[in-house]
Amino acid sequence: MTLEHTEVKKLTLEEETNPWEAQAARFDLAAEKLKLDPGICKVLRSPAREIIVHIPVGMDDGTIEVFTGYRVQHSIARGPAKGGIRFSPDVSLDEVRALASWMTWKCAVVNIPFGGAKGGVICDPKKMSQGELERMTRRYTAELIEFIGPEKDVPAPDMGTNEQTMAWIMDTYSMHMRQTVTSVVTGKPVNIGGSRGRREATGRGIAVVCDQALKALDMPVQGCRVIVQGFGNVGSNAAKILFDKGYTIIGLAEYDGALSNPEGLDIGALLEHRAKAGTINGFAGGVAVDKSELLTWPCEILIPAATENVITSQNADKLQCRILCEGANGPTTIVADDILEAKGVFVIPDILANAGGVTTSYFEWVQDRMGYFWTEAEVNQRLERIMIDSFDDVLSYAKSHQVNNRTAAYMLAIDRVAYTTKQRGIYA
Repeated sequence: MTLEHTEVKKLTLEEETNPWEAQAARFDLAAEKLKLDPGICKVLRSPAREIIVHIPVGMDDGTIEVFTGYRVQHSIARGPAKGGIRFSPDVSLDEVRALASWMTWKCAVVNIPFGGAKGGVICDPKKMSQGELERMTRRYTAELIEFIGPEKDVPAPDMGTNEQTMAWIMDTYSMHMRQTVTSVVTGKPVNIGGSRGRREATGRGIAVVCDQALKALDMPVQGCRVIVQGFGNVGSNAAKILFDKGYTIIGLAEYDGALSNPEGLDIGALLEHRAKAGTINGFAGGVAVDKSELLTWPCEILIPAATENVITSQNADKLQCRILCEGANGPTTIVADDILEAKGVFVIPDILANAGGVTTSYFEWVQDRMGYFWTEAEVNQRLERIMIDSFDDVLSYAKSHQVNNRTAAYMLAIDRVAYTTKQRGIYA
């Protein structure tokens, strides 16, 4: 019986699906295997700062609504905090805490000079007008003005936010600073300091690590069947880039339905269909299937690219993929990890698989500070190099420490952050 197995059994189902409890359990396992100093362990286990703000917003109908927003900064040991802002009805402090800590480990895995942060506002952006979203975003930014900045904490888009949201944050911050500060956020439109290739970066990073996994397992691209769950920015770009590389996308699940074609979905045509219809449903090149069952269909690569906790103790034993490549943050619970390991599934953990986004965000921050911008080809080339090196680092760590890929990724990341924390010492 492995240590992983004995650890995960202590979690209840509620703890299993609580993102903060889940990441804490993974941290504890990696820290134990690293024999991490107990004092450093205490420092890295908890966020450095948690901010809660209540944001009054004038709504279009003349009423005033008060929204609750969060910003959690987990670590600034290796550089400014970095992390997205999500607008969602399901945002909670525990979720934001977990995502902030994941960002710390993600930045460390790909070895870029950032710590981890995350933000969120409890709202339903689909039910808000553009004007309401802008007023809420600007007020949220103003409430956080002393805590964010190019050298402090650099937000980015996440679920429910986009380039426009980042433009509003950049403008609000710049108005307060009385100068244009493009490097306060990443994921901006290209014409106001955004990086070429940023929008596709997370999906591109996923495609790169899928390529590397096939090489590591000596599997061909030809005939490699892929199922993608989620067709937002991450899932759609990953699917399109893999499709262009010759992978066969046999299934695709979205929040409002799912499609399948054993011969492969034409992702370019599907993107055109969605642009016109506003949904993947009704696409002539695939048949509608049950979205929950699609995850358990036989395939070589399964890419969960939507939300947390889609693979749990309830369905992990039904998965029939050879490779699980985590496009979303926290799609697999720690109990499911144990089941997947027993099944021999090759897991590419989220803190590696979807790190293409933060890596290209780093490139954007660098370009903004230089005032000199790279071509898309240069951005993609640099991204590919970092993703390949990081994949190799994790596999090498897994082999030398005889652990699975996720534990190896956590150990590598925690080792790097702990080393820097010890070097810097504790300010008193």
